Amino acid sequence: MSLAASRRDFLKLSTLAGYGAVAAKTLAPAAARAQTPPAAGQTVMGLKTPKMERVRVGFIGVGARGGGHLGDMLKIEGVDVTAVCDTHKPNLDRAVKRVVDAGRPQPAAFGDGPEAYKKMLERDDIDIVYIATPWHLHTPQAVAAMNAGKHAFSEVPAAITLEESWALVNTAEKTQRHCMMLENVNYGREELMVLNMVRQGLFGELLHGEAAYIHELRGQMNQVEQGTGSWRTLHYARRNGNLYPTHGLGPVAQYMGINQGDRFDYLSSVSSPALGRPLFAKERFPADHKWNQIKEWRCGDMSTTIIKTVKGRSILVQWDETSPRPYSRHNLIQGTRGTFAGFPNRIALDYKKEELPEPIQKVLGDKARSDYHGWDQNMAPWFEAYDHPLWKRMGAEAARVGGHGGMDFIMNWRVIYCLRNGEPLDQTVYDAAAWSVIGPLSEESVARRSASVDVPDFTRGVWERTPPWGVVS
Repeated sequence: MSLAASRRDFLKLSTLAGYGAVAAKTLAPAAARAQTPPAAGQTVMGLKTPKMERVRVGFIGVGARGGGHLGDMLKIEGVDVTAVCDTHKPNLDRAVKRVVDAGRPQPAAFGDGPEAYKKMLERDDIDIVYIATPWHLHTPQAVAAMNAGKHAFSEVPAAITLEESWALVNTAEKTQRHCMMLENVNYGREELMVLNMVRQGLFGELLHGEAAYIHELRGQMNQVEQGTGSWRTLHYARRNGNLYPTHGLGPVAQYMGINQGDRFDYLSSVSSPALGRPLFAKERFPADHKWNQIKEWRCGDMSTTIIKTVKGRSILVQWDETSPRPYSRHNLIQGTRGTFAGFPNRIALDYKKEELPEPIQKVLGDKARSDYHGWDQNMAPWFEAYDHPLWKRMGAEAARVGGHGGMDFIMNWRVIYCLRNGEPLDQTVYDAAAWSVIGPLSEESVARRSASVDVPDFTRGVWERTPPWGVVS
């Protein structure tokens, strides 16, 4: 999306509690903020909607992420791209051309100002809306889409305040529409394999998980007037917590069945000093540049959060998009029978050799080993034994299409498959709310000297009677 108006809106919003780092005295008591509001409608856990012969898609935002989703949709059977919206004209024109060049009918185009998406939502030839705009627009646009009778699919994070998380849940329940956050990492090959391992009980009873998004992105600050850095940089300046928790957290939450048999209970968060961004600005931009006019950079370069679940499990969540260190999502799951850790992938198990589960015995035979004193980093046999059925089915096509190693394509293919077959989606609005809310709750904890902050039960108790998402094919 064009971001001039978006930046102005955010600068206004950033003075409000919940958008900036604020003193603890300005926050409502944590217990009050965690209270469950009255239900706005029936639960949408396991929501099934009528089968769609074809899925008609409208896009709000067709720049970097939105453009990637658009490309996927043009390759997936049963999809019609009927409308695109972006107030940055080059993005809009490029998207329309891509659709036409793919041999499809020209989509309706909307780009006249920041409210253009509302006009697009009035159309009756759109079933679902993909939202890939600046963070603070995700919830308003998803709510508007659902109220217009469309299913909403939002880029991450789906919400940046506690109130926005509840708005997504309440609107989805009121309208009985899907609202899914597009957490692509849940569809990575490694993450799907580990989910398969967990569901087959390979690690025993789960105890602990670790999740991170370590990705040095200071270069985005070179996008001053247009692009992700032009608005995202303002978040680093005005907020302090984990601003982007879901890439690492989503898969671990799914392993543990969060919102489906367990849920987040409370968290505590700390932040390091905020030094990397002002140093980058000082070294790379003139002294009078607007990035150097920011008097205080509030967001710590490294955010560390500990989450406790109702079942007593613990989850470490870290986020750092500033420090000069290699990329990592630190995908770790630990149970009574062993541990898997990512970056690099490795596994350690505690079984007697003759008790190793059949899938790995079948692959390794006499070479099967169980040694939790050292990591097994030869993952080929484990992929052979536990590759997820979704990856076996679509992995070759996903790798050919690309998009973060194929995870984007599998996610988008799976969305369309579920809608066309009338099946529940793999992620619910409760996941979008619970995974996203770790951001603002971490801000609250940091502002309160790392005090414990309760995580609301967005399912209103439905999590207790909902089985974890299975190994779908």
